[in-house]
Amino acid sequence: MAQHTSFRVGKVRADLRSKVWYLTYFEDGQRRRPRVGASKDAARQMAAQINSQLEVGAPAALSFESVSLEELQTRWLRHHEQVLRSSVQTINRYRTATKHLLDFVAKARVPRTTSHFRAPHAEEFVRHLRTIEVAPNGHANSKKRPLLDKGIKFILETCRALLNFAIKRRHLSPYAENPFSVIDLDRIPIETRRPILIFSADDERRFFEACDDWQFPLFATLAMTGMRPGELAHLLLPDDLDLEHSLLFVRNKPKLGWQVKTRSEREIPIAPALRDVLQAVIRTRCGGPVFLRRRFANGQTPMLDEANQKGLEQELAQRVSIREAERGQPITRQERAVMARMLWSEAGALKPDRIRNEFMRLTRAIGQPHQTAPKLFRHLFATNLQDANVDPLIRSELMGHSIGASSMSGNGLGMTANYTHTRPETRRQQLEAAINLRPIVELCRRWLTNLAARQKNTSESPT
Repeated sequence: MAQHTSFRVGKVRADLRSKVWYLTYFEDGQRRRPRVGASKDAARQMAAQINSQLEVGAPAALSFESVSLEELQTRWLRHHEQVLRSSVQTINRYRTATKHLLDFVAKARVPRTTSHFRAPHAEEFVRHLRTIEVAPNGHANSKKRPLLDKGIKFILETCRALLNFAIKRRHLSPYAENPFSVIDLDRIPIETRRPILIFSADDERRFFEACDDWQFPLFATLAMTGMRPGELAHLLLPDDLDLEHSLLFVRNKPKLGWQVKTRSEREIPIAPALRDVLQAVIRTRCGGPVFLRRRFANGQTPMLDEANQKGLEQELAQRVSIREAERGQPITRQERAVMARMLWSEAGALKPDRIRNEFMRLTRAIGQPHQTAPKLFRHLFATNLQDANVDPLIRSELMGHSIGASSMSGNGLGMTANYTHTRPETRRQQLEAAINLRPIVELCRRWLTNLAARQKNTSESPT
């Protein structure tokens, strides 16, 4: 008796082709034809399930919308932009990371759709990443180098998140695994990374002795607070600096296009030596960035002179309103971020890249050209807190690390951290005890003495 090669269950037709059963049905006006397998009973069972789902308007069990990887990236980034409201910087990092995947797909002639991109293609992509060279930090003029393991892992983890989004939005076939999860990214070791070498006491002394009067306060503040360069560049008077109570505040400024990494705001006590240095920097200023670009620190006046945070926010809002009126439509967050950076520049603020350039100029001068990141002072600050046996919770607070991240990193605080509240005087005592172990305190005092002498000589010299 001949085997029937087709049957129908309501709105679903099943057909046998080359010993494999396929189902055919229409969903949302589109023809679907999923592959089931060799078993007729399994095909009949699945056809009945899909028919019942179609009858009530529910998504069919085997239905999915295959899209190109380019379209998937667009939808995923739009989700971060409009739904999750991730920072512009985070979205840019995700865009850069996933662009490596799109470039690979375009050049390697592998499937460009979500439904056909499989684990072997992901493995081929990993091999591709190990062969390409990139410019560090995205600087076009930088010498290119191979991707480090940490960078490769970040790209792959970002691509895994991209495909997880595809699974949740039914852009992969049902029951399909994430290709980047199949290759077990978490087991990839980090073998090639830039070594982190912190300054010795002698290195620190030689570095600060090489600083001029404009550079010294910048790097002394980084060294004695553990701030990131971007945080230092976005400090505003008067709200972020309280010299009367010796406190510095690292705050988010979303209306001015800038947010703290991890968005964790914090309060940092200022050691007496640093307080005196900062007083010499701001002098009688009552507004504007705490640290001005070199030419403005030397007497020139910024276009937006001594504007406070509220004034800058109002100025940016007015500029955005004018731009949107001219265009007849709202500007994007990316465009707003560009306008905000221009506003910071007109207020006289430093760019974080300038801090890095000045750092590299000084490290070359003291014979350590391999030190290229001012973040070294953040590592040095944290190490010094450890050497001084500062309480782990206070270390976490001073560094601006979230409690969740701290407990995940294994410091043993866990839920206890949620019930522990650090007294300001305890935080200050431990910070000052740690800083007093370093030569920076003596160097600050010497710099202030020399600065006063230079200023006195300038005022007494004949015109």
